[in-house]
Amino acid sequence: MKSTLSIFFLVLLFTGCEVKPQKINYGSDNCQYCDMTIVDRQHASQIVTEKGRSYKFDAIECMINYHIEHTDQTVAMYLVNDFKNPGELIDAKTATYLISPEISSPMGANLSAFHPEQVAQKSQTEYRGKLYEWEALKQYLKEERLTK
Repeated sequence: MKSTLSIFFLVLLFTGCEVKPQKINYGSDNCQYCDMTIVDRQHASQIVTEKGRSYKFDAIECMINYHIEHTDQTVAMYLVNDFKNPGELIDAKTATYLISPEISSPMGANLSAFHPEQVAQKSQTEYRGKLYEWEALKQYLKEERLTK
């Protein structure tokens, strides 16, 4: 009996720390950064830590701002919704970003993610704006924080 309970708790321990994205429950989950309800399937994002903890955000800039303020967490995955495929999470590091005043996002940064890059370029033609890769976007948002 004791060994059965030990095995059960070991299985529970290892399955509870699985490093994978969690489903975003649109309309009921709240943003970890600003506490707004996540409703927009084109701009939501998520961080998954190496310990398997998931943090959900209503906008890409909330995710980046949260991480700037919580550098003690080791992130396994940064995920963003693909603007052209609402509700589909993609790797934030390989996405291409468009900041365009013609596409409003929940927190007002007008920031959207696209994959692959050619889709972002085509969207830039349609919506105007400026394209960013992951590292350049993080730097841009960090500088924006300093000017406010």
